[in-house]
Amino acid sequence: MNQLDALKQFTTVVADTGDFRQIEAFTPTDATTNPSLILKAVQKPEYRSLLDDTVAQYRGRALDELTDRLLVRFGCEILSIIPGRVSTEVDARLSFDASASVTRAERLIELYQAEGIHIDRVLIKVAATWEGIAAAAELERKGIHTNLTLLFSFCQAVACGQAKVQLISPFVGRIYDWFKKSVGAAWVEADHAGAQDPGVQSVTQIFNYYKKFGIATEVMGASFRNVGQITALAGCDLLTISPELLAQLAASKMPLTRALDAQAARALPLEPLQLDEAAFRFALNQDAMATEKLAEGIRAFCTDAAKLDQLLLAA
Repeated sequence: MNQLDALKQFTTVVADTGDFRQIEAFTPTDATTNPSLILKAVQKPEYRSLLDDTVAQYRGRALDELTDRLLVRFGCEILSIIPGRVSTEVDARLSFDASASVTRAERLIELYQAEGIHIDRVLIKVAATWEGIAAAAELERKGIHTNLTLLFSFCQAVACGQAKVQLISPFVGRIYDWFKKSVGAAWVEADHAGAQDPGVQSVTQIFNYYKKFGIATEVMGASFRNVGQITALAGCDLLTISPELLAQLAASKMPLTRALDAQAARALPLEPLQLDEAAFRFALNQDAMATEKLAEGIRAFCTDAAKLDQLLLAA
């Protein structure tokens, strides 16, 4: 058995890509996209027609509508390949506007439903700002399920659990990147591998807390830099993995065992935490890594959203 098949015994495997032609070989259950992945995909010749067709069909419509229709077009293509759910992201430029995020999310769902896609097969991705979490809570009350992304800190995870969101995506690789850069030349890779990886430790802490207190929100580790980070989180609810790392897992025969265990987590001596807005903002402020990576991630997604706008306008 290869490592990918072994991982599927413990964890739901999710493909992290807009390049849906790469997905089929790995038979993931779900798939995730983001503005950067869609931008990357539409610049490939084999996907350019999706952008051109969308613009041709809806020329003259508002730019934000064209963007949403393109995202849904990619999502529908992905859903024709996988049996589960696709995550589609609300414009990152709305990360601090709860009301506008809800409105865009509802339109995305309406566009999917117009294509015959059931609401339960779509997760709306929203940045895990305080406003994003508030938007997600409202969407969940309306029956629209959410995936809270750009999650780097324990306080973000606690707030998402309180909001009863469907799923969170803690970013393993970007946490690892920050700590490696912070330590600089003194960083010893072997000392921060596997269970000692700071990104792995963050997801493990969140997973254990959720399972200890019966929080139903699913934990999906994301943003991986290497296979070791993935195997160290075997047993997590879901893991969303790039096609390149899926291929490495599929090519490896190394043994893989469960690393995270919900039953074991229930026995841990943890204390519950409640966060209001002030406590959330203070806790996030005190976490330099999470503060920096959240802001950086939103800026990067906004940059790529603007680039996608330009491609749509030029088509």
